[in-house]
This record gives sequence, C-alpha cells and structure tokens, in this order.
Amino acid sequence: MQAAVLLYAAGVIVGLLCGDARWPARIGLALAWPLGPLAFLLTSSILILASLIAFPVFGAIVLAAAIAFAALA
Repeated sequence: MQAAVLLYAAGVIVGLLCGDARWPARIGLALAWPLGPLAFLLTSSILILASLIAFPVFGAIVLAAAIAFAALA
C-alpha cells in the first residue's frame, strides 16, 4: 500500500512540474492520472468477457481453468 501511495505522489509531482498546461489543468491532470491504468483494466476486462462469448473454445478453456483454480484454492 505504501508503494502505491509513493507512486501516486511521484506521478502528481511529475505531472505538476513537467506539464506544459496552465496550472488548473496541471492540477487536474496530476490528480487524475491513475484513471488511465484503471481505464485500461476495465477495457481489457470487458474485451476478455466479450471474447468468452465470441470464441466459445476460449471461453471453455477459461471456464475450465477457473474451476481448476477454485478446486485447488
């Protein structure tokens, strides 16, 4: 958790100091920069879920892996 806070703080500092926008935009972008990776994770998750339906063989493999993982856990 500490590493995440330090990474976030470093991103905010870099965003504030290295940006070329006006200060209000710099502050807004510096505080919102973690939304990019979250958007990537959300988009990837949606695409994986859609591929389970579009490609049934892939869906069967993922389902089998999930059942095997649940059985081992």
